[in-house]
Amino acid sequence: METLISWLEHAGVAAVFVFVLIEQAGLPLPAYPLLIIAGSWSARGGAPYAWITAVAVSACLIADLAWYAAGRRLGSRVLRAMCKLSLEPDSCVSGTERVFMRFGTRVLMFAKFVPGLGAVATAMSGVVGASLVGFVAYDIIGATAWAGAGVAIGSIFHDAVESVFTELATLGRIGVLLVLSAFGAFLSLKVWRRHQFLRELRMSRISVQELSRLREEGQTLLLIDARSADSRARDGVIPGAMAFERLTPGPAQPHQGEVVVYCSCPNEASSARLAKRLMSMGFHPVRPLAGGIHAWQDAGFAVERA
Repeated sequence: METLISWLEHAGVAAVFVFVLIEQAGLPLPAYPLLIIAGSWSARGGAPYAWITAVAVSACLIADLAWYAAGRRLGSRVLRAMCKLSLEPDSCVSGTERVFMRFGTRVLMFAKFVPGLGAVATAMSGVVGASLVGFVAYDIIGATAWAGAGVAIGSIFHDAVESVFTELATLGRIGVLLVLSAFGAFLSLKVWRRHQFLRELRMSRISVQELSRLREEGQTLLLIDARSADSRARDGVIPGAMAFERLTPGPAQPHQGEVVVYCSCPNEASSARLAKRLMSMGFHPVRPLAGGIHAWQDAGFAVERA
């Protein structure tokens, strides 16, 4: 603990700024433990609580404004890139979009406390053209709550924090290995879950070229759009697709031919979930469209406005 405090005294709040900025930019760097340590440092006569919090909030705001600008400039493409890089495939764009469309930019007040929601919500604010003033206001509130809570935990429980690090110090190299092993296990679990999720999806996907061929041949198809109404209005729909809201819940429904489901996430997370639901309703076969609506557009196929 003394070593970490000495390092903070030498590096100053600049270390907090850099760690938080890197994490908020999207890299899996655990900045929150550093905020807790910084809070403990503050309680022991280090930098003031308010100053540490302000520096962390500034780092959040810089990273979030960059995501906002990227969303404003690149539109849905930036969401696609985030979904591809995410270690949390279940927290895909579509799931965040539902939360965002319910709360709007107010979601930024608690987004940083929810894994997988923070960065996507900031980028989505730019995609939907949210007001910059409102974005900054809610983002500052959320960042202050997030950073302030971490620093406060370290400040209030600084004795407990010191005890934990004292125990690790008595273990010497074993203590360091325990910390590194815990972090490695955390990342490994995320990567393994992502791998399992994507492998399951690849088993039954249909390509946009195959879908186009089936349509040209006049095959009987039921094409279902799994996105929200806002997403369909923004990016358009594949001609002939039916909105998933129009599905009638209940027992098996007769349908001849294939059922193809698509969403806006390159990992087809929403499509996979809806495909399972359709199969339970008696639809067979049901296949997610590889790459979703954007793969269809990138291949040069036409879309129509919802």
